[in-house]
Amino acid sequence: MKRRNCIVGQSGGPTIAINASLAGIIHRAHALNEFNHVYGMINGIMGLLEGRYMDLLEEFDTGDKINFLKQTPAMYLGSCRFKLPTHKECIDTFEKIFSILEDLNITDFYYIGGNDSMDTVMKLDDYAKSIHSPIKFIGIPKTIDNDLMGTDHTPGFGSAAKYVATSMLEIVHDSSIYQLQSVTIVEIMGRNAGWLTAASALARNEYNQAPDLIYLPETAFNKEKFLTDIREVFKHKQCVVIAVSEGIRDESGHFLDDDSKYAKKDAFGHVLHSGTGKLLESLVFQEFQCKVRSIELNVLQRCAMHIGSKTDLNESFVIGQAAVEESLSGNSGRVMGFKRISDKPYLIETMSSDVRSVANLEQKIPRQWIHPNGHDISEKLYHYLAPLIQGEVHISYSNGIPNYYSCKHLSK
Repeated sequence: MKRRNCIVGQSGGPTIAINASLAGIIHRAHALNEFNHVYGMINGIMGLLEGRYMDLLEEFDTGDKINFLKQTPAMYLGSCRFKLPTHKECIDTFEKIFSILEDLNITDFYYIGGNDSMDTVMKLDDYAKSIHSPIKFIGIPKTIDNDLMGTDHTPGFGSAAKYVATSMLEIVHDSSIYQLQSVTIVEIMGRNAGWLTAASALARNEYNQAPDLIYLPETAFNKEKFLTDIREVFKHKQCVVIAVSEGIRDESGHFLDDDSKYAKKDAFGHVLHSGTGKLLESLVFQEFQCKVRSIELNVLQRCAMHIGSKTDLNESFVIGQAAVEESLSGNSGRVMGFKRISDKPYLIETMSSDVRSVANLEQKIPRQWIHPNGHDISEKLYHYLAPLIQGEVHISYSNGIPNYYSCKHLSK
């Protein structure tokens, strides 16, 4: 007799691989034959509070549908940016959530997301323990920023890194066609951690050494040194290509775009940076009076399944399955992760950590992985990054564009 019901939510920003983790959960639930229902929250914990959910076992009743979901970018279940208070701050919210979970006879709760999503898992697990609830709460990591603690890397990062490296190489080809002095500045996501910007170095090959300069949030940014660095590159080439994190700071710790009129904050109080590339573009033009352009990759980094990493998708699928096994083992308040065994050959295994050692913390690039000159990465970081972008995702096409699983239910 089947005795379990689980519920799954997705939260935060989208990635190429977050649906692969969802597919992994559904696949494992089907295979184990222990679950009567696998519910999916529509728009995360906020949707659950509003009583919006669907039965995923009914929707994904074949292996083909599950594989179709695995190769669909963004978030099939939708997302939210809702900062859950603690149960001591707002007991009514927790009583409502747990009342819904009890009505659905939920035994296992899976939440797929980044840092703030793991905060939600922690708070729900804290409350469950305080009332002796038997529900198991498991966090499944995802973020293109790769800044989550408790894991070698995060699902979603490898595909975004592949997009960044590919875009960088194509920008190099575009900028190299004219025999004139030029600077191209590519602004890449990364508020406090420069993992994605560092991945631009993967564009280098036997004929290309760009990006010529790489600036990360982990090192203080100095405008005069920046201009000197460009001047040095101009001594041996005409076209300078620069990768810069959106969240670079000066020696005082201030973001370069702090004074931008476009500065905004999200629901969690995080500054939404905009304008770092444009600010540097103006600075470079004033100094060199040459052709300068800035390119902001922005959300294009997040959902480009057409240039996805097969390694990333496969690992994301596996970690979803591992989350099911974790809760079935009787564990709660855990966050799944990867442990790297070796770079060559690339080998990993799944693991889990206490959510309290993960939530609200950030994993930044170790300083020893950044070149001493402050504007490049080390060989060790390159070898860390390279395995994560390997393999291509073979998606189907319809009328010349990618064919993805319908998300029309999100627009209702």
